[in-house]
Amino acid sequence: MTPKVILTCDETLTSTYRNIPLLDFFGCAPVEKIPSPIYRLLDSQVPHNNGLLSIAPYSLRKIEAALVNGGYPETVVVHASFVTQFINRETRVVGVSAMDPLGLGPVSMMFTNGGRLTAYTKKKFTELIKRLVSYRNAKNYSFKIVVGGTGAWQLVASGDWKAMGIDHIVLGEVDAVAGEIIREIEMGNASEVIRVSRFPSSEEISPIIGPSYKGMVEVMRGCGRNCRYCDPNLRRIRHIPDEVLRKEIEINLTAGLTTAWLHSDDIFLYKLEDRREFYPNSDEVVHLFEKVMSIPGVKFSNPTHGTIAPVVADPLMIRRISQVVRAGPSKWVGIQMGLETASPSLIERYMESKAKPFSPSEWPELIVKGTQILNENYWFPAYTAIIGLPGETREDLLETARLIVTMETVLRDRIGGKAHFTVTPLSFVPAGSLKEGKAFDIEEQMTEEGYLLIYHSWKHLVREISSFIPNGGANKRLVTFYPIARMGLFAILNFMRRWGIQMGYDPDRRLEPLDIRLAAS
Repeated sequence: MTPKVILTCDETLTSTYRNIPLLDFFGCAPVEKIPSPIYRLLDSQVPHNNGLLSIAPYSLRKIEAALVNGGYPETVVVHASFVTQFINRETRVVGVSAMDPLGLGPVSMMFTNGGRLTAYTKKKFTELIKRLVSYRNAKNYSFKIVVGGTGAWQLVASGDWKAMGIDHIVLGEVDAVAGEIIREIEMGNASEVIRVSRFPSSEEISPIIGPSYKGMVEVMRGCGRNCRYCDPNLRRIRHIPDEVLRKEIEINLTAGLTTAWLHSDDIFLYKLEDRREFYPNSDEVVHLFEKVMSIPGVKFSNPTHGTIAPVVADPLMIRRISQVVRAGPSKWVGIQMGLETASPSLIERYMESKAKPFSPSEWPELIVKGTQILNENYWFPAYTAIIGLPGETREDLLETARLIVTMETVLRDRIGGKAHFTVTPLSFVPAGSLKEGKAFDIEEQMTEEGYLLIYHSWKHLVREISSFIPNGGANKRLVTFYPIARMGLFAILNFMRRWGIQMGYDPDRRLEPLDIRLAAS
């Protein structure tokens, strides 16, 4: 088969980072602070067969399926290191999926001093594009370089993409129109920036035809909580049919991927009926996991994202899911959640529905109580916190730092060694209905309160790496590479401490816990 369309992505998106928990953000680290030898040591790539990816990022798999069903059966998904080996005169398009191509994402902006340093995501993406352009010029080929994915907006915003040699940028969900877009590009009729405004229906979203990284499968798209800073909130809600979900899981099982990683913007919104108070449709959420675990060969299942309020609203839902997936001391359910801020006023202004069915004034208490419920049922929440929301005060930042200290002390006192969570601070990046806002600039806007939030987040992360992985990880790779990851985190923490002192901040400033009391277990 001579491929007309070749799909690929930069190497930060095909790295497994030695399968070490909590290390997935390593690609956002700055090149100038994390030397290449250390990065290469912790980097490990998904398997491939002479360049053809045996397991690929889910986004590439969805585009592959859309193109095959859209009239391009000769589409291939290849590793970035081998991409030029598949290009010939018959190649029409090389599609590049991008998540953080210029290091402008919230995590990268935090790690790279507001973009003043270079994230590995940017380094690897620009290297890939340069290699494609150089090969095209050397061979005098005419294929088009097309970039899409959740990070493609960065290229449009920067305005530098044409100079890089990129021919087209695609924005939006292309499941229903991928083949049409490629045909327009082939005929020379496509816009330079292709904006897809229509959302595909659930029936128009093709199931993957090749195994996806980490066994990821999609259960729903869209959110509806109306958080003003969030792009997923702008998408229409759709639920993936059971038969498609089952087909994708079975595809992954053929590659030995026995964990089904259920992707959504918020798993507790699955088949939600109460759009006023957002009380979870618990039976449907639990039934989803029951359906997944009933598929022969599936040994475990966990969600990608969720919100904490439904956990407090119905703790029994979490207990039931844990029983279904057989979670326990050696098998924790990981989930990414938004802590965002401890400020009830900011919650009310920008994300009121995030606290429902409770009030914004209860938000800090919800975080602590919800974490207790998750931990008691062997769930490990990885929280994010946003720094730089418009109108944020120094007191707001201090309260968020105090919330982290509260979670450490109160949870440790209540449930001891079962207390586990992380908080990753993110720079505010204009998105959603706040697109016209200004990104948080670390160098210009940092205060001691913001510094304390970042410092205590990292300090707790190092504590988790030091305790959770040795005690909870049976994987031999963790035993081998965990000390290296831990050493790198300690180095970053020490750098942050020295930097804070140089700025006149006090990293040892005592932070009093918030007055939050937990119920008996």
